[in-house]
Amino acid sequence: MQEMVIYGVSFDLVGKQPIVLLKTADGNKFLPIWIGHPEAAAILMKLQGAATPRPLTHDLFSETLSQLEAHVTKVCVTELRDNTFFATITILQDGGEIEVDSRPSDAIALAVRAEAPIFADDRVLEESAIEFEGEEVNEEEIVDEFRKFLDQVTPEEFASELAEEQAEPDDEDDAGDAELDSEEEEHD
Repeated sequence: MQEMVIYGVSFDLVGKQPIVLLKTADGNKFLPIWIGHPEAAAILMKLQGAATPRPLTHDLFSETLSQLEAHVTKVCVTELRDNTFFATITILQDGGEIEVDSRPSDAIALAVRAEAPIFADDRVLEESAIEFEGEEVNEEEIVDEFRKFLDQVTPEEFASELAEEQAEPDDEDDAGDAELDSEEEEHD
């Protein structure tokens, strides 16, 4: 498991779908996760310090945890299964930890509110991360490269490319698992 930081939230210019881009805290691996518009807005609002007159869903949940004297200790993108990313939210209450299943977008939106660390399982990074070579990484180059990439690829195409790169002769059944979750069906 590797600690991640939110590198940014962008839009797939082809499908107009938001993407949260996580980066390994101590490396040059980037994990793009296609997310829904409400979750992208929730993440961006908190990152930019914007406030709303009434609490949004993630703010409400964060405040509820606080009132219950519980807090989020970490979130983790745990796996990529059946074309969908999965995550967990770890909550500490009364000295015990509870793990709650979550969509990555909701877990990340909650993590930014709780100032909790974000992690990604090593296998998820192996399957889906984009790695930039070299010690020094020019942030503008990465953003430009990633935007060019996004201009020309859909989530399905990206997943197919990953599957082709990672398919081994003995492991062809797992090749289809490298598709990304667009989470389009989970809008309110």
